[in-house]
Amino acid sequence: MPYIVMQWAQIAPTYHQGTILLGNGASIAVSPSFGYGSLLDHAQRRGLLADDVNRLFHFFGTSDFELILRLVWQASNVNRSLEIPDDRTHQAYLNVRECLIQAIRDVHPEYDLVSSQLPGMYQFLKGFDTVISLSYDLLVYWTMTYGLNVQDGHLFKDCFLGSGVFDDAWQRFREPYRERTNTLVFYPHGSLALCRNAVEQEFKIHNAGAGLLEAILQAWRSEQFVPLFVSEGTMQQKVSSIQNSYYLSTVYREVLTSQRFTLTLFGWGLGEHDRHLLKRMRGTGIQRVAVSVFRSDQVYCNYAYQVIQEDLGPVYVDFFDSESPGCWIHAMPPSLPGLGQFGR
Repeated sequence: MPYIVMQWAQIAPTYHQGTILLGNGASIAVSPSFGYGSLLDHAQRRGLLADDVNRLFHFFGTSDFELILRLVWQASNVNRSLEIPDDRTHQAYLNVRECLIQAIRDVHPEYDLVSSQLPGMYQFLKGFDTVISLSYDLLVYWTMTYGLNVQDGHLFKDCFLGSGVFDDAWQRFREPYRERTNTLVFYPHGSLALCRNAVEQEFKIHNAGAGLLEAILQAWRSEQFVPLFVSEGTMQQKVSSIQNSYYLSTVYREVLTSQRFTLTLFGWGLGEHDRHLLKRMRGTGIQRVAVSVFRSDQVYCNYAYQVIQEDLGPVYVDFFDSESPGCWIHAMPPSLPGLGQFGR
């Protein structure tokens, strides 16, 4: 018997003020350029990798750009601090960095190309009290900064202070300050906007709108910072990278395991390498899960249902059309006001 795929407006009130987890499919819906597979594959197809850089990926058995960049950066800094002449290590760092920058420039759309989508994304996401974004791109960050100019009493908070430092007492941000309602945002796999310095201190790069991507790339070029995001790898490699970051490990230990009654999954394929994130939410009180489905794909419905029952236990599952009105970038028609905002 086929699974029923509903319209988002039919189930939205049930998932109001719950948690939403965004996968890469959400990014691809905004811009097809995000459907590149992996940064490493893209760089190899473009011929961006020098032989030394290719050897590094093979030696460490990973396809994670951030990890390789950080390892070579640390080695270069150690050599410089001990005054060990080693131009080859520093050149390898420069090669990896420039390769990563070029790959990001190739696949990440500029702000002006996605800005028209931000109002719909903002209205959709403000209906949740927690947003968990698995993508390291800037779409959710841009949505947050767009909301700063919307006078509706709602505020997105990512728990980073004005200094750019993460406040690990993140629960306190749930309390309204000047806003009436708020949404907390977290990045379990990091973000392009997050970085760390030579002594492993972690920061968020502040810059609203069109200047953000360039500010990030300039920070990388300064040789003072490397990015903090987990782009590729097996489940074990991703968990290891998460545990090597204070911010990522805090999200993994505390945010994912906090109490919630509903969970919405949007644009997430529930791949084997990321299921550990879903398993972290088992026992948190989830009773219902809403899963976005592209074009009523029944094979995916069956797979998603089985995975959710295995990883979360016996919970009720709703399926909804990822392109239905009021959902993500698909605006609610004027004749149906409010449903895309859960009545707000």
